[in-house]
Amino acid sequence: MTIFLFAVLMITEIGFVVFEATKNPVKKEWSVSRIVENSAQLLIYLAMILLPGIDFSFRFKGLFIILIIRIVVAGIIALLTRKNENKKSKVAIFFSAVLSAVLFIMSLIPAFIFTDYNGRPLTGKYEVAQKEAILIDSSRVETFETDGSYREVPVHFYYPENYINENGEESMHTLPLIVFSHGAFGYYQSNTSTYMELASNGYVVVSLDHPYHSFYTKDSDGKLITVDQTFVQTAMSVGNDPDAHYTEEEIYEVTSEWMKLRMDDMNFVVDTLKEGASGNYGDSWCFASGKEAEIKEAVSLIDTSKIGLIGHSLGGATAVTVGRREDVGAVVDLDGTMLGEEIGVENGMPVINEERYTTPLLCITNEPHHLEAAEAGKLSYSYANNVILNNADEGFETYVAGSEHMDYTDLPLFSPFLAGLLGKGSVDSGYCIDITNSLVRDFFNCYLKGEGTFTVQESY
Repeated sequence: MTIFLFAVLMITEIGFVVFEATKNPVKKEWSVSRIVENSAQLLIYLAMILLPGIDFSFRFKGLFIILIIRIVVAGIIALLTRKNENKKSKVAIFFSAVLSAVLFIMSLIPAFIFTDYNGRPLTGKYEVAQKEAILIDSSRVETFETDGSYREVPVHFYYPENYINENGEESMHTLPLIVFSHGAFGYYQSNTSTYMELASNGYVVVSLDHPYHSFYTKDSDGKLITVDQTFVQTAMSVGNDPDAHYTEEEIYEVTSEWMKLRMDDMNFVVDTLKEGASGNYGDSWCFASGKEAEIKEAVSLIDTSKIGLIGHSLGGATAVTVGRREDVGAVVDLDGTMLGEEIGVENGMPVINEERYTTPLLCITNEPHHLEAAEAGKLSYSYANNVILNNADEGFETYVAGSEHMDYTDLPLFSPFLAGLLGKGSVDSGYCIDITNSLVRDFFNCYLKGEGTFTVQESY
C-alpha cells in the first residue's frame, strides 16, 4: 500500500506540473496553485488512512510533515510575491516535480522499511500491562564510560494486568518469572510477541537491555545509549568475515568478554528481582516518575521459586550458562551458540564445559544452524550446543524448516527489509514465530507450572 500511496501522489504531482507548464503561469499564480495541489495531496493521504497498511504512525509522519511544510511554504511565497512578477519557467516547474519525488521517497522510507505489525494473536486469558525501570549495579563500574558511573541495566516488565484485583490478594507471588536477554545489537522488544504470549498466560516477563550491546537504550538520566561501534565491528568480523583470520584463542578471548558482561547483567537482574519480590528494593532501583507503585505491584506477583530464562542469539547463550543457577527451573535458547559454555582453548580447539546440565533446556535453532550442528557431531568437532544437550538431564532441540537467524524474533514481521539483511529464511514469518512462542509457552508451562509433559518434533 505504501507503493500505491507513493504512486497516487506522484500521479497527482505529474498531472499538476504538466497542466501548469501548458498554462505558463506567473509566479504568484503558480504558488496559489501549488497550495491547492499540496492540500489535495494531504487530503489524499488522510483519506487513504482508511485503507489497510496506511496509518498515522511513525511510518507516515514524515510524509504528513512534508505535506504541511509544503503548504505553508507555498502560502508564504504566494503572500510575498507580487502579481506582476515574471512567469514561472518550465524548467522550474518540472524541477519541482523531481524535488517532490525526492521528498516523497525520503519521507516514506520508514513506511518502506517497516510494516504496520501490531503483534500476534494471544492464547492466554489475561490482558497484558507493560512497565519499565532501570536497575543500577553499584558493584560494577561501567567499562564503556570513563566517568566512574555504575553499570545500569534497563528492565521492561510484561505481566497480567489487574491480576491481583481479579484473583484477590491471597494470589500474590503465584506467577513464574521469565527473564529475557536480547541478541547482539538487538533490543529489548526483539521478541515482544513471546513476552505478550507468556504474560497473557500468567507469567511475569522481564526483558532486559544490555547497554552498549543493545541497539539503543536510555540511562537513568534519560541519555540515549547506542550500541558500541567497536562491539558491532568485532561481532560482525568474528561471525561473518572469513578473511579476518581470527585464531580460536582470539575468538575465545573476545567472546568471553561479551559473555561475562551479559551474564553479570542477567545474574544481577535475577538477584535484584528476587530481592524486590521479598520487599527489599534498596538503592538499586530507578523508577520512572509516578510508576514506582505499579512496578512494585508487578514485582510482588513474582514467585521466586519458579524462574525461567530465555534469550535470542547471544542472549540465548547467556540464558544457558546463567541457567546453571540452582534457582532456575527452565531455560530456552533461541538460536544461540552456547559461548558461555566454552571454558578455554587447547590445541586450537574450544574446550567445552562437560558438567551435567541439570536444568531443563529447550534449544530452537534455525535450519542451517541445525544442519551445521549435526555435521559437527559427525566430525567429532567439539561444538558447545551438542556437548551441553548431550550432557543435559532433560534437553530438547528442534528447528523450523526454512528458518534463519532472525526468524526467531519479531523483526521479520516488523521489518522484512531489515530482517532480510540480517538473516531471514523462506519460512512464513508469522508461522515461525507462532510455533516458537507455542513451544516456549508449553515448555515453561511444563517445567515451571507442572502442566503436562513436554515433547518436541524433530522439526516443524
